[in-house]
Amino acid sequence: MEQLHRIVVPTPFAVGDVNMYIVKGDRLTLIDAGVKTEEAWRVFVRELRELGYEPEDIEQVIITHHHPDHVGLLDYLPPSLPVIGHRKAAPWIAKDAAFFAWHQQYFEQFLIECGIGEEGIAKLGNFRRSLRFSCERSLTQEVKEGDMIEGWTVIETPGHAQSHIVLYREADGLMIGGDHLLATISSNPLLEPPAIGEQERPKPLLQYNDSLKKLLNYDITTIVTGHGEDVTDVAPLIAKRLEKQKERAQHVWQLLSEKPMTAFDVCRALFPTVYEREFLLTMSETIGQLDYLEAIGAVKKEKDDQIYMYEVVRS
Repeated sequence: MEQLHRIVVPTPFAVGDVNMYIVKGDRLTLIDAGVKTEEAWRVFVRELRELGYEPEDIEQVIITHHHPDHVGLLDYLPPSLPVIGHRKAAPWIAKDAAFFAWHQQYFEQFLIECGIGEEGIAKLGNFRRSLRFSCERSLTQEVKEGDMIEGWTVIETPGHAQSHIVLYREADGLMIGGDHLLATISSNPLLEPPAIGEQERPKPLLQYNDSLKKLLNYDITTIVTGHGEDVTDVAPLIAKRLEKQKERAQHVWQLLSEKPMTAFDVCRALFPTVYEREFLLTMSETIGQLDYLEAIGAVKKEKDDQIYMYEVVRS
């Protein structure tokens, strides 16, 4: 059985350190590529050498998803190195100009509909600043559900990111899980725009719940994760995460039972001190819970001028 080694590098983000993995099979493979800082690169090179390798020994990179703390060091690696991931990672890691123009246009309109106005639109700049820790690389190979890479099965797990995949090795039940299921913190299903030309936005929390349940179809012994320690109690942890999410949705329902609110009103009620600092995270959480409540028929939304108002459905 091929060997897998964890390399831990620091990030400038609140989540803390991020895990990268070296897999020695037919080819020396790097799973995920940290964050683009000099400190992360120094730590990576040092830990890689302790395993007996140099950066130029790496023969391919697989990314579990496109977030900056998982792709940044691609810019430090040779341009000829194959980079493998889901097709939805491609515009993010290439910093595709048309895609980012669409991203801006879509969210300007979406945030107005959420009841935010100019204040929220200005906050899109904070999100853009985090992309300086990302990379500018092309995806050289796209993978999808059911594809095999050197004995690992690709499983699509959208939610935390539209591009998210995990890798599963049936022989011993090992899964390389990225940020899909973390041991000590909940993974945030993050808002993303629809693909260029599409109107229906993804609903990441609903996707995430489905992707969590999907893991129950596999005999998993251990998940090595993108942050923190391994997960071995997979089914109980999934049940705990899903139950916690229902509790959060119930809290949102209670708020709306008092009066109709915009998505931004709900966000400020849920995160009164945090929403300005963690705007994307808190709005993603809020919209996710509203999507969930709407999907189960507990709330409905009505458009008032340009803004959506949410209210509970009275039986």
